[in-house]
Amino acid sequence: MALQTSKLSFDPRRWPLSIRVPAVVVLLMFTVSAVVTDRVLSRLASTQSRHLSELTNAYLDGISSSILPHVLRDDVWETYDALKRAGSQYKGLDVNWTTVVNADNYVIASSAPKQFPLQSQFALEIRLPKTGSTQLFLDGAKHVSRFRRQIIYQGRTLGTIYGEIGISKLITERWDVLKALIITNTLLTLALAGVGYLAVRRMLKPVAVLSNHMRVGAESGASKIPDQQLGHPNGEFGELFRTYNSLVENVAERERLLKHLAEEERLASLGRLASGMAHEINNPLGGMLNAVDAIRRHGDRPEVRSTSVDLIRRGLKGIRGVVRSALATYRHREEDRTLAATELDDLALLIAPEIKRKKLQLEWRNDLVGDFQAPAHPIRDSVLNLLLNAISVSPQGSTIEFRVTADAKVLQIDVHDSGPGLPKDVSDYLNANDARTLPLEDHRGLGIWIVKRLLGEIRGSIHADTNARRGSRITISIPATRGKSLLDVEYENVA
Repeated sequence: MALQTSKLSFDPRRWPLSIRVPAVVVLLMFTVSAVVTDRVLSRLASTQSRHLSELTNAYLDGISSSILPHVLRDDVWETYDALKRAGSQYKGLDVNWTTVVNADNYVIASSAPKQFPLQSQFALEIRLPKTGSTQLFLDGAKHVSRFRRQIIYQGRTLGTIYGEIGISKLITERWDVLKALIITNTLLTLALAGVGYLAVRRMLKPVAVLSNHMRVGAESGASKIPDQQLGHPNGEFGELFRTYNSLVENVAERERLLKHLAEEERLASLGRLASGMAHEINNPLGGMLNAVDAIRRHGDRPEVRSTSVDLIRRGLKGIRGVVRSALATYRHREEDRTLAATELDDLALLIAPEIKRKKLQLEWRNDLVGDFQAPAHPIRDSVLNLLLNAISVSPQGSTIEFRVTADAKVLQIDVHDSGPGLPKDVSDYLNANDARTLPLEDHRGLGIWIVKRLLGEIRGSIHADTNARRGSRITISIPATRGKSLLDVEYENVA
């Protein structure tokens, strides 16, 4: 699986690791190359200066010994001839000129007589150090090195030897070494950066595999990493991938368990309501049976027949209402329908037996007029769960408040109980924007999880305001759904 790369930013902190590592390599190589190049050039310059000094001393030693007798006799031609012979012997030194002057600084002889005429005042200013028998001055700008040595005999200075050596070859050698170092270091840096880039990409390939699976899992559900990508079991990433796959299996199993428990909770709620509805149906059935017996015995009397028929009609309407409410909540549906105000009012009929059993007061206010553009089934299931939870936690004789408000965009439903308040973990779970961990303990909070899941499916939100003295107020908000075709359920009228 290829690494995911984004557009490169100028901020190095936002660069991918496959770019940052080669960049660090290039920076380190540049620093090392600069230091090494400086040391190499410094060592080369030192070596060249030392060799030049040794050759110059050897050259001057030979000249000094050969011209000393001639300088003592002021023999110009012999001195000149000694300078020419020394120049031919030291061709590798690249001597430009050598000039011998007497103690009064007049030229005795010079290998460049046109530049330094015989018996002329030596006026060339040569900056030389004042220490040592042989004094050298390197002039890199002019690519020359100038030297001077005094001619001393029996403690008396007879004259001075001046000269100039060309050092162009030495400067060229330095430039050649510098260019070779730059080219070598550049190629080596680029090669190491390329190798580093490929190596980091290869090392990060397992990370990209895991990252892609986690990103896809966050969007559409976690999936296991295929077996062919797991790698060696004893490797770092192989162990990590297998741990991730185990986590995916555990999460999937937990989701399956929660769905199974949710369905069991739903059926348990149906069972509790069914017992109450049986009571609601049995009462009108008993009255209708009595009416049938009255018609059978006294059907010839118009007033008895009329009263009995009215009683049967009212009983059938009551049974129809209970059955309709149950069907609207628990029927199997493939498509949802628009929420109608009467569908919320039907919930009051469903919870009426539980309200009576616990001797509670129900304050019901429904300000919804007509239909609201949102799926009816998730809303009804969510509200029914909240109402049943409110009934279960409220003490006998207390009050449960239910209120519905709506406009064209948002439907808001409040359920306020008189219980001891929600536990902190459940309250935090409800108020979290994206709570994935259910505070499930012995089925506690399962109905809350059902509500959270149903509201998430229709982009609804839930908020809990809880207090040990005032009970809990749970508010759900559902945005209107646009552009969906919703089916309305039609019921037959019972004659």
